[in-house]
Amino acid sequence: MRLLVGLGNPGPEYAGHRHNIGFMAVARIATRHAIGPWKTRFQGHFCEGRLGGDKVMLLRPNTYMNESGRSVGEAMRFFQLDLADLVVFHDELDLAFGRLRVKTGGGAAGNNGIRSISGHLGPDYMRVRLGIGHPGHKELVTRHVLGNFSKDEKVHVDAWLDAVADATPRLVDGDTAGFMTAVAQKCPAPKPTQDKEARTDGV
Repeated sequence: MRLLVGLGNPGPEYAGHRHNIGFMAVARIATRHAIGPWKTRFQGHFCEGRLGGDKVMLLRPNTYMNESGRSVGEAMRFFQLDLADLVVFHDELDLAFGRLRVKTGGGAAGNNGIRSISGHLGPDYMRVRLGIGHPGHKELVTRHVLGNFSKDEKVHVDAWLDAVADATPRLVDGDTAGFMTAVAQKCPAPKPTQDKEARTDGV
């Protein structure tokens, strides 16, 4: 049994922000695999179903990004899950737009949602890092992250989220390499403009 969490900020004014791509990914997984209905639970939106032979639960915290750990911690404790059962989808400023990486453990790299979850539960859970690119200058970071995808980016994001959702059963089965390969083959990332792995700007 896996808990798949998408990070973002609640409310229509935030819905299209780059910071909300975790919300978008988990919502697309639910749609592509007919998981639902969504319910208000664990200080967020929650639904459950199956991916192949595996039971999964999907959660989008409504606590705002900086307090994501409250919602995720409540769900983890209720279902008595281990950190190995948790997968978090989130935006990654220092991966080029359209690139995806999966890692387990490590620091928050400036992502306050990850920092909150790790503060409540510890760091040893899987993260699906969805690259939104860096604007190039620190003073532009907040506007970039809390801004909508451009028109050209939206076209790629739609196909990218489909690829992520279609490959998620591999991820749930523990085949992280197969998951990343399947996404890359179905929806190759655009040519990167910047790809920093050492993020220092917190949003």
